[in-house]
Amino acid sequence: MVNAAAGTTDREQVAAAVATLRTRGTADLVTTEDLRALDEALESLDGRTLVVAGGDGSVHAAVRSLWRAGTLHDTSLGLVPLGTGNDLAAGLQVPDDPVAAASLIIDGAPRVLDLITTDHDEVVVNASHAGLGASAAGESDRFKERLGPFAYPLGALLAGVKESGWDLQVSLDGDPIHEGSVLMVGVANGPSIGGGTRLCPPALPDDGRLDLIVVSAVTAAARVAFGVALRDGVHLDREDVVHLRGRTATIAGEAVPHDLDGEVTEERTSCTYTVQARAWRMLLAPTDGD
Repeated sequence: MVNAAAGTTDREQVAAAVATLRTRGTADLVTTEDLRALDEALESLDGRTLVVAGGDGSVHAAVRSLWRAGTLHDTSLGLVPLGTGNDLAAGLQVPDDPVAAASLIIDGAPRVLDLITTDHDEVVVNASHAGLGASAAGESDRFKERLGPFAYPLGALLAGVKESGWDLQVSLDGDPIHEGSVLMVGVANGPSIGGGTRLCPPALPDDGRLDLIVVSAVTAAARVAFGVALRDGVHLDREDVVHLRGRTATIAGEAVPHDLDGEVTEERTSCTYTVQARAWRMLLAPTDGD
């Protein structure tokens, strides 16, 4: 399944992936133009494996459709990464090359993964973040076509100059974690966001828990220091960064945008995230337990 807006290069990569899949069986190519067409196409899946050719947003849309239809648990998914960031693919060690990704689908084993849902009837397959990260994603959207994966660092820079924090209350499994100004709050199922920024390196997509990160580095100096620490992969050691695991996280207070797998929401005053353990499965490289 591929988005109708895919460019020429993407179409060539999709053709290569489809040709590889057809060496071992039947593979139908379905192109969808909008969410309604996606829902209609998935209604006729009829137990077949769904191969998504796209990025985190494409997987997010397909999983959301299957979740709402009640058929996600019974569907196996494969992924041919064609997005700008491909953070989900990177976290699951899916190769960027379309032929290699298709070969992995053929030879791979089903791996059962967790899903994160919200009280706004949404899903998260990789990660969500509120605050600076969502603002950065919004800023980067206008540069994606020209800059590709380099758009997000530029968006983060522009957002970092404009934003100075949000007054939020954050709780985990009903216990208060933070109250006051925050730079960003992350809810993660995978380790990276924004095309490779490893916001939560320890996150595991199948441990039955979500990872919560609260960053309170709101002063100008603290924002710069956090950015350097994030680049160097040592930000979780900072005193103004809290990292915990749990099953339900709530972010409330001042209206703030949320970025769910690259899809930026409207500003909202409250959002609760809940992990749904073992909710879906993808065909991935076999592990020692497979």
